[in-house]
Amino acid sequence: QVQLVESGGGLVQPGGSLRLSCVVSGSSLRINYMGWYRQAPGKEREWVATISSVGFANYEDSVRGRFTISRDNAKNTVYLQMNNLKPEDAAVYYCKLGTIPQMVYWGQGTQVTVSS
Repeated sequence: QVQLVESGGGLVQPGGSLRLSCVVSGSSLRINYMGWYRQAPGKEREWVATISSVGFANYEDSVRGRFTISRDNAKNTVYLQMNNLKPEDAAVYYCKLGTIPQMVYWGQGTQVTVSS
């Protein structure tokens, strides 16, 4: 059974940094892309960043230049380094896995709170 476990969320002041991690286990399928999404209270879940199997990264406009997505294929782990956090970045952050053949899996989410 595929499991995605996120960690690294927490409370940070505006301008601060956090590093999220997502570890994938139980997958015998080939990992294609991995990504991060977020959902704030009362809002739809939105895409944040994606990284391909060869390391090509793409970002939502509001986080580009502040967030960095990376992956360690040997550890089946994807990271999201978040710098210069703003109150509007506060949300539950979810890890997403896309495999080959095409399957999609989600983690349970980790809370990020940005407040002074």
